[in-house]
Amino acid sequence: MKLQRMNRRALTLGALAVSGALALTACGSDDTSGGGSGGTNTQGADTSKIKCDDAKGQLLANGSSAQANAIQTWIKAYTAACKDVQINYKPEGSGAGVTAFLQGQTAFAGSDSALKPEELTESAKVCKDSSAIDLPMVGGPIAVGYNVPGVDKLVLDAKTLADIFNNKIKNWDDEAIKKLNPDAKLPDTKIQAFHRSDESGTTDNLTKYLKAAAPDAWPYEPGKAWEPKGGQSAQGSSGVAQQVKQTAGSISYMELSYAKDGIKTVAIDTGASAPVEANVDNATKAIADAKVVGKGKDLALELNYATKADGAYPITLVTYEIVCEKGNKAETLAATKSFLGYAASEEGQATLKDQGYAPIPAEINAKVRETVAALS
Repeated sequence: MKLQRMNRRALTLGALAVSGALALTACGSDDTSGGGSGGTNTQGADTSKIKCDDAKGQLLANGSSAQANAIQTWIKAYTAACKDVQINYKPEGSGAGVTAFLQGQTAFAGSDSALKPEELTESAKVCKDSSAIDLPMVGGPIAVGYNVPGVDKLVLDAKTLADIFNNKIKNWDDEAIKKLNPDAKLPDTKIQAFHRSDESGTTDNLTKYLKAAAPDAWPYEPGKAWEPKGGQSAQGSSGVAQQVKQTAGSISYMELSYAKDGIKTVAIDTGASAPVEANVDNATKAIADAKVVGKGKDLALELNYATKADGAYPITLVTYEIVCEKGNKAETLAATKSFLGYAASEEGQATLKDQGYAPIPAEINAKVRETVAALS
């Protein structure tokens, strides 16, 4: 890692290297207390309550790009407080993260979808006397970002979105879009629809929404891999966001934290009293209705993608950290528990909202902290 060659002074500041938007790497500080730093890091996050618990060594992780910005913030705060811990998180997508974890290459994985039954079974190969569990750690809306010059506000519903991403609606002045936006000056510009090229939990959640809310218009089964033919693709959340930003007539889906720097977002007509904007509070309303459907210590959630509740944003994801309940490697166990414990703490969750993420509801998050503390 480049950071390993940085001087100790840079490490004290909790330096973070981002390589090609694919690797987030941070190394520990010079603090020798073995506990919290008793202050704040360079971003102003409270690090005084971070429990290092003698954690040391290197944590390797891979997975969801949706949570990359949250992980980056947690790494900065955590490594400002805890000595001798190096964290390398590569946001290469949920599919890549789960694969790497199941091959025993990482201490934990990030995924925007809970493990499938067959993946839980397979995890017994790397989790001795146990299996992997899903820990909901980050929530937030999947924004539908668009770039249509002259159109500052746009409303779409599930059927129209399905027809756009299934290449049935090809121009922005289509009658279906006009009906939802009677006051907008829609151009006859060709729609440039972008989807993820990598296997993505974000794709999985979007297609779950389309299947639940517009089943007749979306004939595909939900999944991490994009099934419809046509359209254009880009790697990762940052990739599709960049394409929308630079391509007139474009539309794609991305976590709200990536819909910035001028990217406008669609309000969703769910059948509620008013179209619902993609924002943190509206996502929290949707997550609060989720049910825990995992067995035992597994905390996989089931979301209601077809909700019509006022103010509940339907295209919402929950990102999980996937880890062994038992049988974690001895050399990474302490750091894994310490870092994930901070991420699930009130202080860790409090850093999320300003970045466009929704903190996990308190009742569910209490279960996450209890489960992390019991990892072995």
